[in-house]
Amino acid sequence: MQRRRPLVIVTRKLPDIIETRLMELFDARLNRDDRPFGEAELKEAVAKADVLVPTVTDRLAAGVLAAAGPQLKLIASFGTGVDHIDLDAAKARGIMVTNTPGVLTEDTADMTMALMLATMRRLGEGERLVRAGEWDGWSPTSMLGTRAGGKRLGIVGMGRIGTALAHRARAFGMSIHYHNRRRLPAEREALVEATFWEGLDQMLTHVDVVSVNCPHTPATYHLLSARRLKLLRPHAFVINTARGEVIDEAALLQALERREIAGAGLDVYEREPNIDPRLLKLESVVCLPHMGSATLEGRIAMGERVLISIRTFVDGHNPPDRVVATMF
Repeated sequence: MQRRRPLVIVTRKLPDIIETRLMELFDARLNRDDRPFGEAELKEAVAKADVLVPTVTDRLAAGVLAAAGPQLKLIASFGTGVDHIDLDAAKARGIMVTNTPGVLTEDTADMTMALMLATMRRLGEGERLVRAGEWDGWSPTSMLGTRAGGKRLGIVGMGRIGTALAHRARAFGMSIHYHNRRRLPAEREALVEATFWEGLDQMLTHVDVVSVNCPHTPATYHLLSARRLKLLRPHAFVINTARGEVIDEAALLQALERREIAGAGLDVYEREPNIDPRLLKLESVVCLPHMGSATLEGRIAMGERVLISIRTFVDGHNPPDRVVATMF
């Protein structure tokens, strides 16, 4: 007798090539119109699915996971971050959780460097000026930005993305400083001539640009607090392509409005997709729609990691990208 194919419920629209493969391999229920699931739909999904494929927009809190049926044994998350999943609740219910690490490193580092340059050189402001038909020609003193070369970049979180960013920033002539839970091995530091700061406060007082590249965890919530933002000098820029919750957004907005810092480049927000309208009014801020990893190649690579996790699990083996490991 042929074994029943596992029911895999996917919460968002994925690249066509990945969805085709999911349908070939499993009993896949897809989200063709890409409408985000609400809490009731998430509860219905976990009650039915053998495998759930959520994304960072799906809040799988303990209350949602409490509705999970006994057949749900794997959450194969489409993304690197897992702060949208209550991992303790998943573990308590015997649900394995996997993610898609590593495949987004270069794309996110590219976007972080681009966002940094756009903020320092006022590219968003200049583009809006041209589109509005308000540019009246070149002037020696118009649209003056800040040069990247010679500036000190402080990286908060020197993991894969932070390290990839450091290589890019070095190519632009920036000096690299970083704060991390653990100091990197000497050979990795030497590759980008990076200076380690054990104290984040001390690093912030010395850098010209600070880039947030750490995950959102209880320990990093509002890591850049109102107090720490005040340590930055008036010419400093803040760049965030990690998670909005790492920065106290209200305090950042206040610092920008008071011109206590020079500007900010944001790809993520504390309450996204809701953005404080005051941020959008500030010319010193470049706002992007959480697109740091948005390349076709990256999204396909993420989907392939999800496929590997599901196939490996269904075949009775441990997937390679386990965040929460459970016993079979």
